[in-house]
Amino acid sequence: MPANQYHGNSTPYPGRVERLLRERELRELRRSNRAEAKGNHSHRGGESSELLDFRFRQNSDPQKSSYIEQYLEEAAAATRHDVRPLRQRLLVVANRLPVSAVRRGEDAWSLEISAGGLVTALLGVNDFEARWIGWAGVNVPDEVGQKALTKALAEKRCIPVFPDEEIVHQYYNGYCNNILWPLFHYLGLPQEDRLATTRSFQSQFAAYKKANQMFADVVNKHYEDGDVVWCHDYHLMFLPKCLKEYNSNMKVGWFLHTHFPSSEIHRTLPSRSELLRSVLAADLVGFHTYDYARHFVSACTRILGLEGTPEGVEDQGKLTRVAAFPIGIDSERFISALKLPKVQEHIKELTERFRGRKVMLGVDRLDMIKGIPHKILAFEKFLEENPLWRDKVVLLQIAVPTRTDVPEYQKLTSQVHEIVGRINGRFGTLTAVPIHHLDRSLDFLGLCALYAVTDVAIVTSLRDGMNLVSYEFVACQDSKRGVLILSEYAGAAQSLGAGAILVNPWNITEVADSIRQALTMSAEEERNDTIIILTMLQPTQLKNGQKCL
Repeated sequence: MPANQYHGNSTPYPGRVERLLRERELRELRRSNRAEAKGNHSHRGGESSELLDFRFRQNSDPQKSSYIEQYLEEAAAATRHDVRPLRQRLLVVANRLPVSAVRRGEDAWSLEISAGGLVTALLGVNDFEARWIGWAGVNVPDEVGQKALTKALAEKRCIPVFPDEEIVHQYYNGYCNNILWPLFHYLGLPQEDRLATTRSFQSQFAAYKKANQMFADVVNKHYEDGDVVWCHDYHLMFLPKCLKEYNSNMKVGWFLHTHFPSSEIHRTLPSRSELLRSVLAADLVGFHTYDYARHFVSACTRILGLEGTPEGVEDQGKLTRVAAFPIGIDSERFISALKLPKVQEHIKELTERFRGRKVMLGVDRLDMIKGIPHKILAFEKFLEENPLWRDKVVLLQIAVPTRTDVPEYQKLTSQVHEIVGRINGRFGTLTAVPIHHLDRSLDFLGLCALYAVTDVAIVTSLRDGMNLVSYEFVACQDSKRGVLILSEYAGAAQSLGAGAILVNPWNITEVADSIRQALTMSAEEERNDTIIILTMLQPTQLKNGQKCL
């Protein structure tokens, strides 16, 4: 398969560390050359620490940054002013836009950055003139409001889709989050009431197809010859088919940001064949890892009876390319943030606060698939079996709330709080507790400082499409040389497996032993295991995908 060279091997071969060291030196040399070249451009000049601080300043959500806002503003300016046009237009189609709209009046709107992994991954892509198409996260039933919002979003080079409340409820909350998301994460289909579930499924699937057609109508309205249309995630599996029915010559790619389950799991979905054929209408289908791509090809061959080839799936002479394109982060953003005075000050405060104790860190959404209870129970077992470590290590767990109105997530929150309270009551003292648990996010600069002082980062996802937290931790570890404990069920294990301690999060004993191993690792072992420093994958992924298209 094209681009499957990204599929990692967890066994390092002789000379690997030396080769990676040489590659890192070359990257640092190129980075310094680029910085010097930028400093010589009269229209940009050098960047002061104050300007960098402005670039990376964030509000309470670590994903929402003025950095992303500046990216959108500069991209929009490229078309508003006399700037050399980019080589090709890219229409990025996702369920949500990178901004959320808040209504301030009949024809007045304010826009707030609501960046997710997709925006973060595309920050380093500068070779395309991008347009974003998606839902702004708000119901706008009146024509006046729609026109005003469309105009406001145009300044950010965003194009809105306007589904009504019922479509959003049936399509997004229903079929996407109640059917596809659990199935893709191996949680199975709903089982409460079979007849009621079947009726609900049918109405939700109809809304799903209708919503995808609404997205297609907006794409068709703004499409120009030569554009590349890039569809994203399980919300828009029907979109490639809708687009190809409009224009068979349109270049269409589809990328999944979660797992794609094994064919044995996918075949339980009642609409399995229809969804697979809709995705196969695309020219290129991309996944995070080779395993997900293999599962997709296997589903097409076993369910549809099509032929799988080294390049993808063939149906009556029509080839759909299937490949692995691991998503990345803009590592330069984190490395540069660590140099800011505010971050350096925060690092000193944290170092002093936890002096004499090893710092373990977990950063997760408070979600079923993140394995937070498994992580905390493993830490409890470690403290039980290693009493000498009880006052020498602290676990900082950041659990960002999600879907707070869903009963299952409320139950998960209570479970985590109960376990944390029991462990702190059992092993804590009047002056210190073993677990610091926060039910909120940290700002970007605070998170970078926390990554920098962490000795051991622990990711125990039960299922995770990629997990960029592990990448962010590595990017901030250039001087600390901390250790990464990583779930083998996270997509990042394919890329970082050679430099991390891989664990099965369901095996509490194994995770507890890995914690002991990470805390007692020698400095040389730590150095070798954290030598895999992240590079920016996004531009490479996009260029490879463009070649396939």
